[in-house]
Order: sequence, then structure tokens, then C-alpha cells
Amino acid sequence: MIRHSLGILILTIATSAGSLPGATADRTEGRVHSGVLALYDFLAIENGFVQDSAGRSEDSILKIANSDTVRLLPDGLELLAGGRLKSRSRPAKISDMVRIGGEMTLEAWIRPNATDQTGPATILTMSNGTDQRNFLLGQEGDRYVARFRTSKTDMEAKPGLSTVPGSVTDETTHVVFTRDRTGRGRIFVDGELAVEERIPGGTEDWEKASVTLGYEVDVGRPWTGAYHLVAIYGRDLSPREVSRNYRSGHHSRVSPSSRRNDGTRLFETEIAPLLARRCLGCHDSIVRQGGLDLSSRKTALAGGASGNAINPGSAETSLVWLRVDAETMPKDLAPLTKEQKTMLRDWIDAGAAWPYEKLDRAVHGGGDRAIGNWVSRLTVSEYIESVRAALGVDVSAEAREVLPPEVRADGFENTAYNLNVDLRHIEAYSRLAQIVADRLDVREVFDAEEVTEEWVLGLGQELLRGVLTEHELSQFLGLAESVTDVGGSAEQAARYVVEAMLQSPRFLYRVELQRGDGSAWPIDPYELASRISYMIWGAPPDDELLAKARSGVLGDDKEISRQVDRMLGDPRAVARANQFVGQWLDLDRLANLSPNPERFPGWNASLGADMRAETLEFFRDLVWDQQRPLAHLMNAQFTYLTPRLAKHYGLEPSRAGLSRYDLSSVESRGGLLTHGSVLTMGGDDASMVTRGLFILRDVLFSEVGDPPPGLDTTPVPAAPGRPRRDIAAERVESSACGGCHARFEPLAFGLEKFNGLGTHSEIDEHGNRLREDGEILFPGEREPVAYRSIADMMNLLARSDRVQRNITRKFAQFALGRPLVASDQRSIDEIHRSSMAGGGTYQSLVKAVAMSDLTRTIQTEH
Repeated sequence: MIRHSLGILILTIATSAGSLPGATADRTEGRVHSGVLALYDFLAIENGFVQDSAGRSEDSILKIANSDTVRLLPDGLELLAGGRLKSRSRPAKISDMVRIGGEMTLEAWIRPNATDQTGPATILTMSNGTDQRNFLLGQEGDRYVARFRTSKTDMEAKPGLSTVPGSVTDETTHVVFTRDRTGRGRIFVDGELAVEERIPGGTEDWEKASVTLGYEVDVGRPWTGAYHLVAIYGRDLSPREVSRNYRSGHHSRVSPSSRRNDGTRLFETEIAPLLARRCLGCHDSIVRQGGLDLSSRKTALAGGASGNAINPGSAETSLVWLRVDAETMPKDLAPLTKEQKTMLRDWIDAGAAWPYEKLDRAVHGGGDRAIGNWVSRLTVSEYIESVRAALGVDVSAEAREVLPPEVRADGFENTAYNLNVDLRHIEAYSRLAQIVADRLDVREVFDAEEVTEEWVLGLGQELLRGVLTEHELSQFLGLAESVTDVGGSAEQAARYVVEAMLQSPRFLYRVELQRGDGSAWPIDPYELASRISYMIWGAPPDDELLAKARSGVLGDDKEISRQVDRMLGDPRAVARANQFVGQWLDLDRLANLSPNPERFPGWNASLGADMRAETLEFFRDLVWDQQRPLAHLMNAQFTYLTPRLAKHYGLEPSRAGLSRYDLSSVESRGGLLTHGSVLTMGGDDASMVTRGLFILRDVLFSEVGDPPPGLDTTPVPAAPGRPRRDIAAERVESSACGGCHARFEPLAFGLEKFNGLGTHSEIDEHGNRLREDGEILFPGEREPVAYRSIADMMNLLARSDRVQRNITRKFAQFALGRPLVASDQRSIDEIHRSSMAGGGTYQSLVKAVAMSDLTRTIQTEH
């Protein structure tokens, strides 16, 4: 899909470091630079052309019409009478992207030479003369004016917006015009809103045109004065962003932090994955061949037995580079490619930026996997809730019957790349739309004599979770007109519109337009509302959230925080949290559990349902009733059992139904890993391989390679004199298997006393005495930590920062609906710090994810 944003064509003039009149000295945030496409330094003029210092496009080069009418200033450029700057050609990037998105921003730091310039005098325009003008920012006496062409304006983009008299002075001024997808136009002066009016209509007929400063092609309307900065964005800046740009002034075009970010980005996307895949096998915190540990910046810079491994700023004095270049590293592996070597050398020479505390193979080994910006289809549960929320119709039974069930991918059912659509889906969606329309009392959503534009727009906002484009509006109105033209009633026409919307890709998918310049951009307010609502509720935005998106305030930190708090108080948040923990632990597999009846004659399917209910109710109590830190999931001393499950666990049933049990005096129980729902994943034989891998991957977030092809992985059963732990120990100590098995099987040693169905005993079925002591080697640590009992093991896990970070990652992945990649790690670190500062609860984690860049921005595509 295509993001509706343009990027930013920025014509900027090198200036002094001094503050502008009225601008504050607080520039810690810096300007909004998302998607810079062109950058001009007006102090470098060659042969009458102002070169694009960003080097992005020939279209962006500006030509000075007459050098005698331009005067360079210490902090800008002044146009005198007859002066004009015009783009060398007609930049298609501007018209193309505004045509797609229907939104943009014009920004100018200017100083008018007079307050009586009229015409309006052209500060900035994109036009082909009188026949066609896409936009205009101008001066009409002592007022600023803006025009933006749509299907509802004339070809000159009239009417437009105008500020009140007295807005123009002869001082340096920050003027900004924005137009959003809803048609709202605004002019800001010195960071303050000056005027707001609707500019309705679509932008589908925008054509390529010249960008001009000073006066318009074939029209005139000259403007004289000083330019300090002019920027064109393909999205509407929020009031907060306008204020941020005003506070930042026009003092610099590229800040030192921006240059540092280039090295940081290189490390995140290329160097970290390279080191993780090719170096950490020999040089992590455990192996440390040659005394060298490359898992953190501190240890990497400390070097190894041979000396200085990485010398920031000098690859030629860095042993890592010298040995890689000589192809003696990585040892016993293929040498790095020429491109990889070049990146490594350039990274070291640029200062060896290293933004992470630790380098982790599980995090960085996959790099930025080519998963792209996958469009998220509604899952079955999300479809049901979306219909219920928008139309009040419950089709849960029918939807679960006719829609294909979701399949877990990367641990969750809502993983976008796995949410495909086939013919069964298409047929099911058509059938369900008819069922919804049949059950819907159309008069509840339609009470007019005809289908109007206003009604279609309102319904579209509810069902399609955003503003309809002009093309979409005309399609739905055309459908309604076709119904009435053949004798159908207005109610019938409305019904067909509802059916059509329910089968629209914008309903069935959470569509986010992604076109930009390849960098991260703020997402549209309606898209943000959908991300937050599906994250917290698994359902579409409600009226209040849509209203906040429509008003433009949803991007504010305080407003997001307030909305998250409000939404967490809704019962739908509890149901969504249950979906998270249920998918993380794969609780649905319990419905298909079929243990060997000869070994487990007391098993019945109801026990599986009881185990599932235990975990969900335990999670609900800890998260919602007690609001305890999520790490306490590992060792909380209570649970919920039916009499049947209590008896299965060897406990005395206390009361009928699912009841709360205090486990403070039950040494063998307490925490998720002692639940039957988790223990049963080891199968009938309580496989230490399966249990250990689950703890490694899903609790400690680490990874291990797959077994060699053709290896017999049939579990070796316990036997008299050979308990499961002894068999596992043989694999751990084996020279052939121990390299991998030593990383995960010992993690399950403490669970040996639990059989395949989670029953606890001191001896196994063969009379072997079982143990519960062991040790945990936490990923990234050098030494294992010993424990004496199940309770000790659970307490270690609950106190582990690695476990807490894993929970953060798991929920972030579920919330985003996609696997995390290496470049997400800095954001994940920030989310984790914020969540822990809020107590490490589910509520603090949800808020931290909702307010993070991962939720509020999108990685655009060219």
C-alpha cells in the first residue's frame, strides 16, 4: 500500500546561529525533518542555479531569473523588485504525493519588505500560470493568504484562507499553511493558529507544475522581502510540530545529531546484524575467544588479549578491521563480502556508533528482515468486534463458522505477513455482509429520504475508520443512485452501501498509506487511532477517539496518555489482554491435547479446558485486580482451579467452580511455569527439550540453531535407573550435541518433578527419584545462577531483567502485529524503561507502547 505522505521539499538557507525575533532559545527538539527530499544552501550559487545540497532530484534545482534582483544576506536571501526563483522543472514528487494523500504543509520564515504588497503577492506557489494553480502562499496587504486547489475550488485554487488584518509586519515571521485529509485548512503565524476553515474536495486532478518564489509564472504578483527558510511537506504538520519548528528557528539545516543518526542507523541496520551473525559465535560474553567480548560497546572497546579491537575513528588501528580485511576473521567461516568490509571500515572510521547496551544474537541476528510494511487484515475476532462496534450486530457465531481460522506465526495469530486472503475469505466476507445487512435495522443508521454525501461520509468514518477520499465517496453515492434509479427505496440504497463498505478493503484491512522517502514518518491521526484501539481493544476506535483524531489533538502525549487510561477501563481491554497471553502461551492447543490413555487414564478434555481457564483467570487477577508487575507472572503465590484440576494437582478441592487458591504454603506451585497449560507442552514424556526451548525462546528471548538435517530427534524415554534429567545431561555433555543443548535443556531441570500433564511427584513411573535443583545461564551473562527448588527458580525468573524485557518484546510484537526487527531495538529499550518506571504493570506497558515511535510512526517506502 502507499503512504499518503509526500516527504518534504525543503528550500533552506544557511543562517547564523542567532535567534529570530520572537523565537525562543529552546531548540532541544530540533526541526521536524521527517522525509527531507531537497535541501538548498543559498550561499552556494553556481551559474545562476541554486544547487540541491541533498542531491535528491534534478527537479529540485532552482534557477535565479535575474541575479541583479537577488541579494544575499548574512542569514538568508532577499528578493528585490522583479526577483524570482523558479524550479528547473516541474517536480512530480510534490503533485504525485499530494494527489494521493490530499494533505500538505507550506512553511516559510520570511521578512516582508512592506505591509502593503497585494495581488496577492506570491511568497510561494506551485502553478502553470493562470490556467492552473495547485497552491499559493501569499501576502494581501497586512494579511497572509493561502490557496489550495481541490475538486471544489476553481482552477486558481480560490477561494482560500486569509488571516485577520494586521498579521503582516516588517519583522521576520514564521508562516505555516496546512491542509489535512479531512479538508481542514489552517494558517499559523509565529507558532499560533491564526485561521481555520474547511477546504473540501479531492486532489486527484493535481498536475505537475513549477515551484516559484517571488512572483507567479505568466501572472506576476511580485513579492519582495527576505527568505530564511521555505519548506513543502506532503503531510499536514500538527500544531505541536508547527510550534516545534517555530521554536527551532531557521538557524541550521543539518544538526550534529542528524549526522550522528546516520552512523546510528548504519549500526542498527547493517553493523549490529553483521556482528551478531558473524562474530558473536566466538566473541560473546560466554565464549570470549582471545579474551574478546563483542557483545557490548564497553567490552568491545576494552579489546582482548591481542590488543585494541575497535578504535573509534580509525579502522587502520583496529584489530577487528585488520583481521577481517586479511580474511583471518571470522575463523573457519566464509570471509565478509567486499560490501560488508566497506561498511565495517566506514562505521569504525565514522566513530563506531553503538546505541545499544548489549548486542544480542536473538535481537540482532536477523537484522531488519525483509518483512516490509505488511497491511494487517482483521483477524476473525477483530472482524467480529469491528462489526459489533460500528453497527451493533453480533455475527460471532457465523464468522467463526465461515471464516478460516487464523494460524499462529512468530507466536501470534495477528502477525500481518501471515494474514492472507483466499477465495474462502472472499466468499465468507460476502456472505457475512449480507447477514449483517439482514440483521441491521437500517433505520437505526439511516433516517433520511435519500442517501446524502453527509450520511455516506459519516458511515465511512465509522466503518472504514477514517475519512473517505473523493473517489470513494463518489463510488458509494453512485451505488446508492443506481439502486434508486431502478426503483429501489432510499433504505434499500443505504443497505447496499453498508454491504459494500463491509466488503471494502478499507474495512477488512487496517490500511495505512506508506509512500514517502524511506524514512520514518508520523502516521495519520486516524491511523494512530486505529493502531491504539486495536492494540488495547482488538476493536475499532470509538466516537471519542475518532473525535480526537479529527480535531488533530491525538498526537499530543498527554492526550494519548489520557485516552489509553480511559480505554484500559473498558471490559474490551481485559478480553484483548487475554488474547495476548493466550496466544503467547498457545493455550488453544489444549483443546486438541490427546495424551496416551494407557499412561494417563484419568485424563479428559475438560481438564484441558480447566487448565486454560486457570491461566487466563490467574492473568486477569494479577493484571487487573491487583495490577502487579508482569514479572510476578513467574512466581505469584496464587492460582485459580476447578475441583477437578485441584485434585489433578494433588490439592484439596475447596469449593465448586473456578476458585482462587492461595499457594503460599504449596512449595511446588506458583507462577505460569507451574501451570498445567504450560507444562503440557512437553508432551507425554515431559520433554526437557521442548520445555527448555520454550523457556529459552518465549521466557528468556534467546535462540538456538535447528538440529542438523537427518538427525534422529525421537525422544529417549525414561527407564528404571535413567530419569529424564540424566538422559538430558548426557545430551548436554555430548561433544556433538552439547553446544546447543547446554543452552536450553538445563532450563527445564527444575521442572523434572512435573510429569507430562503437570502432576507433581517425587518419583517417576519407573521409581526414579526426581530433582528440582539446577542453574540458569541468563543470555548475555557469563556465569550461571544456581537454585535449589522450584520456588527458587521461579523467583530468579521473576527478578530477571531478561524475563521482563522478553515480556515487553512479546507484547510489543502483539500490539504491532508484526515481528520485531533489529532497528526496533532502541524503541523497545525506551518502551521498557518507560514501562518499568510506571511499575512494570500491563497498564504501564500498554501506555509505553502506545506512546512509542513504533506506534506513532511508519517506515515509509519510496
